[in-house]
Amino acid sequence: MAVVLGCKETKNDHVKIVTAEEMQSILELEEVQLIDVRTPEEFSEGFIKDAQNINFYSDTFEEDILELDKTKPVILYCKSGRRSAACSEKLIEAGFVKVYDLEGGITQWKHQGYGVELSN
Repeated sequence: MAVVLGCKETKNDHVKIVTAEEMQSILELEEVQLIDVRTPEEFSEGFIKDAQNINFYSDTFEEDILELDKTKPVILYCKSGRRSAACSEKLIEAGFVKVYDLEGGITQWKHQGYGVELSN
């Protein structure tokens, strides 16, 4: 049930770049896998509610992303958008059907006034 319109396309037609507002709508409307690809240290400083941390720089990153459900939409984010963009291409290559990438990362998410959770 994709209702998000106006998403920017990347080089790959399967990856949609979404704004913080569009992402909030997706989170409310779809059952998605929300993935934070920052380091565990960055993640502990604050993350978007319900996000799972898969460190882009980890030696096991390739194996870790393959544990996700390829049939469910995935939203990726990092600090500013670089790592999540690289990760989104890897997910498409691995056969994921719907991949969203948060434009501007968690930095933009916070700038738009959306909250973050802190690790316990």
